Amino acid sequence: MSYAQLLAEIPMFSCLQAEDLEGLAALLQKRDYGKGEIIFHEGDVGTALFIIRKGSVVIRLSHEDGKEVVLGMLGRGEVFGELALLDGDPRSADAVAREDAQLLVLPRAEFLRFVTNKPQVTMNLLSGLSRLVRHVTQLVHDTAFLDVRARLARVLLELAENQGEPGPDGVALTSRLTQGELANLVGVTRESVNKWLRFYEKQGLLRNEKGKLTLTNPERLREDAT
Repeated sequence: MSYAQLLAEIPMFSCLQAEDLEGLAALLQKRDYGKGEIIFHEGDVGTALFIIRKGSVVIRLSHEDGKEVVLGMLGRGEVFGELALLDGDPRSADAVAREDAQLLVLPRAEFLRFVTNKPQVTMNLLSGLSRLVRHVTQLVHDTAFLDVRARLARVLLELAENQGEPGPDGVALTSRLTQGELANLVGVTRESVNKWLRFYEKQGLLRNEKGKLTLTNPERLREDAT
């Protein structure tokens, strides 16, 4: 798939005409990152927007004591790093390659030129940022008011919506997740995640095959997410 074809599938740029997509594609720079490699740190100067062409990326907050909070796990066709480009402030979180990843990089100057000259791109960008704010607000709400069981259910359903593949046996998550990764997404210990994963398996709501999760009854699981 060409860069222009990938851009056409991204909501932010889907409004562009073919000629504009080709012009934007010509400005993109390809960069490869190995599993676990830091793409940028919290506090770094924002110099580019990133588009995931292959692999996946984790957006996280880290503390010097080693604790982490995962804000999101992004896959092919998703965009990140745009916030710092707009307000000029340092990066608000870390971005790390969850697996070997190939990213397309759009430098800040070119990014700002496009959002300035293309009003619909600006509106799409604002819509995307609104979803990001809502997501972070939901994380804070869940941490404050929901128990571990409900928070895990919500995370699993969100992963299924964003990265799931429906099949005859339910919705399979396309990426294998370790209990540590799930724990960071939920904001609890691995032991708590393990306990409730086993519970949901016994209830017949999910299947866990060496980290490959399938939600066998998403509707029933949604009842636990409230």
